[in-house]
Amino acid sequence: MANLREISVSAALNLLSAFAFLVAFAILRLQPINDRVYFPKWYLKGARSSPSRSGPSVNKFVNLDWRTYVRFLNWMPAALRMPEPELIDHAGLDSVVYIRIYLLGLKIIVPLAVLAFLVLVPVNWTGDTLEDIKNLTFSDIDKLSISNVPDGSKRFWAHIVMSYVFALWTFYVLYVEYKAVAAMRLKYLASEIRCPDQFTVLVRNIPPDSDESVSEHIEHFFRVNHPDFYLTHQAVYNANKLAKLVEKKKSLQNWYTYYLNKYERTSKSPTTRTGFCGLFGNKVDAIDYYSSEIQKLSEAEASEREKVLSDPKAIVPAAFVSFKSRWSAAVCAQTQLSHDPTIWLTEWAPEPRDVYWSNLTIPYFDLTIRRLLMAVALFFLIFFFMIPIAFVQSLANIDGIEKVFPFLRRLIEKESVKSVIQGFLPGIILKIFLIILPTILMIMSKIEGFPSISSLDRRSAGKYHLFLLVNVFLGSIITGAAFQQLNIFLHQPPTEIPKTVGVSIPMKATFFITYIMVDGWAGVAAEILRLVPLIIFHLKNTFLVKTEQDREEAMDPGCLNFATYEPRIQLYFLLGLVYSAVTPVLLPFIIIFFAFAYVVFRHQVINVYDQKYESGGSFWPDVHQRLIIGILISQLLLMGLLSEKNIEKSTIALIPLPIMTIWFHVYCKGRFESAFVRFPLQDAMIKDTLERATEPNLNLKDYLKDAYIHPVFKGRVYFESPQMVSDEESNTLVMTTRIGKQCAESSSTNSS
Repeated sequence: MANLREISVSAALNLLSAFAFLVAFAILRLQPINDRVYFPKWYLKGARSSPSRSGPSVNKFVNLDWRTYVRFLNWMPAALRMPEPELIDHAGLDSVVYIRIYLLGLKIIVPLAVLAFLVLVPVNWTGDTLEDIKNLTFSDIDKLSISNVPDGSKRFWAHIVMSYVFALWTFYVLYVEYKAVAAMRLKYLASEIRCPDQFTVLVRNIPPDSDESVSEHIEHFFRVNHPDFYLTHQAVYNANKLAKLVEKKKSLQNWYTYYLNKYERTSKSPTTRTGFCGLFGNKVDAIDYYSSEIQKLSEAEASEREKVLSDPKAIVPAAFVSFKSRWSAAVCAQTQLSHDPTIWLTEWAPEPRDVYWSNLTIPYFDLTIRRLLMAVALFFLIFFFMIPIAFVQSLANIDGIEKVFPFLRRLIEKESVKSVIQGFLPGIILKIFLIILPTILMIMSKIEGFPSISSLDRRSAGKYHLFLLVNVFLGSIITGAAFQQLNIFLHQPPTEIPKTVGVSIPMKATFFITYIMVDGWAGVAAEILRLVPLIIFHLKNTFLVKTEQDREEAMDPGCLNFATYEPRIQLYFLLGLVYSAVTPVLLPFIIIFFAFAYVVFRHQVINVYDQKYESGGSFWPDVHQRLIIGILISQLLLMGLLSEKNIEKSTIALIPLPIMTIWFHVYCKGRFESAFVRFPLQDAMIKDTLERATEPNLNLKDYLKDAYIHPVFKGRVYFESPQMVSDEESNTLVMTTRIGKQCAESSSTNSS
């Protein structure tokens, strides 16, 4: 168990690393050569250009003005200066709502920390009971926890009362925030400029028709069932193979450009090998090789494109159907189109840049099977990942390391080394284990077949949250307690084991303190440094960049990775809620993280990140639900802990808490969630009426014609969109291919 000295060493190491990252960032961001790395968003908006400096040529690369280095921390107040409405216009509602999660953490945790330190810390510190438990290792920090209060003491009623205070305050803050975000979303949707997704519905699982093609069947179905509002549609083509060819060709063109630039600089013909990554195979002239490979891919691309456009089977049973108004699109997206609820499935179309085209080709039946398989795979992934988590926990104490590596005994017994190992090693090892996890979870979400990038992010975030909850939180408590207390369990009466486990849960706060410092403080500082994008930009700028356009393409602004960042925030919320009534000493570390991360990510959103899509803050119900889960877990753990402390009626006194929490969640869900899953018809009609008054000559069909064409077909006219037949719009009966055949057969029979 880490003591105060070891926690201090860990805090010092992480603070020093975070400070080093910040100093490096403050210096690097001032250099003209790095301007596009640390301010790419302003370049993309056209509001910033490459800095031009007079004087020596070195000024183009290095900032020699010493006065700017004195003010190297001025980016912090600058990040807080932009008002929220302006920030929404600048970065989008998704970014603003995400940043508000950190602010929400401060609103919840700061009052909890103040109350806990004023009320609970004195109660815990004066308990003086840990000394009476034999063979138990503890530190001064553990004396601040609930474990230091003797069993049966009336002091525990302070914890029970404060748990109600904490819960009521959290409910109030969550309610106010949910209400504010819902209002922001509705205001954003009402004030947003015209976008293709406002008029478009994604239709999936279109039933086959033996007499008509998929495109004809779609047109006739909607002209019959939505005769006054159907405008046009865009069928979805299975162009996945074509997209891979296009992407491969782009990669080869980058290599071709690289070798061409190299030849122009050295006047010496570059060479490469034809094998894997240019490392194996015959050595050939690089320019000629890549030129021929690009030519081959161009021919294969043209052939595949022709195949996709000419093959009726390339059209999948899905389409983007557009309507004449937002009101009619809202009606279609939010109603059942057929008596069979498994066909003609509708949902709001994601905005064009949010569409994940590869998944639109997956049949509806396959989606159910895929999601079942991924649910099973997630279970086994979480279960088997407990093995490395348990190993990390076994290394969290000196005895575990000495058993595994006995030859290191003399070294690790040194006080300085021991402090570093127990205060720093567990958190950094766990961080390494978790680096590749988000990529695995995103692949699993893609296999499940969700049609948009935003839905993939939300689904992957849900998986990551479950993983962190089970493996990092519960796994660290359970496996850590098992490894550290195994010897005690084997040599004490069975009646004492529950008490020992109960004591070990609050004492795990020291491990989570180190985790917060490694994953939180140092992680956020590394985020703002952007070391990897910086290196990649300069490599591209050295070898590939030839024009100003090339330089803009070399910029990598990145984006808020909701699928990874938000579940990590939820872990800090969970730790704060669980330990607020158990071991309040952990709360200041969480507060520092939320405050630091809020400033850093506000800076990143203003100056760096360029979001891949805009969902209007549609992820907030997931954030709220995961916070409710954290509240429930904290309440249940407190009930279980106090039940082992021989407190009369403590369980009865705490039972109302989870009931209140569930009721609160149900109320908020019914009160606010509809704003995130539906578009009010009233608001849609207002926007339609206003648009008809201000733009009476708007050609909506021309505006929508290319919005939902697969990216590999954009830029050229490969096919024509279905034409709207105006003289039949008022007719209830629409002439279809099937009806035409029946009329022809009837006419033939009559003539004979």
